[in-house]
Amino acid sequence: MAAESDAVVIAASLDDPGRFGALFDRHATVLFRYLVRRVGVDDADALLGEVFRVAFEKRATYERKRPNARPWLYGIPTTLLARHRRSEARRMQATARLLARHGPADDPAEQVVATLDARELWPHVADAVARLPEEERDALLLYVWEELGYDEIATALGVPVGTVRSRLNRARLSLRELRSSIGREQ
Repeated sequence: MAAESDAVVIAASLDDPGRFGALFDRHATVLFRYLVRRVGVDDADALLGEVFRVAFEKRATYERKRPNARPWLYGIPTTLLARHRRSEARRMQATARLLARHGPADDPAEQVVATLDARELWPHVADAVARLPEEERDALLLYVWEELGYDEIATALGVPVGTVRSRLNRARLSLRELRSSIGREQ
């Protein structure tokens, strides 16, 4: 027996609110992972509850022609995260420092080179991503971290697909400029 689509579950939850729990069971883990990356474990748990509270309250407005609610659900934390921007930038810097400390364990010579490169590069990348305008950063992180397609990002952010393409293009250009400026420094 095939599982019901998210749209069917949401529609059924209008008459039987307990059915909405299936949506939580299906999507809470990936949304939690996304929130942890964006705001850290401490805030992610509270935000996850807030995401599903908002989703439950807005379930009557869900477009039932969309069988998968994941992009719609990603749109909710994207909106809620606006107030967490400063802590997100600090977290990205800390992540960059942590990643710069760990290199591949295969070849010791490659490990040394990779570690040195990462120590120099990651803080610049994290800073560049943190400095992106909110709209570009949201689109980039949904694309890179959550591996959403352009259509799904458009749904999550409530914008046309062309806008997603533009935002990702501008983010890529900003990151390419970073690569060029780092090359000039060396």
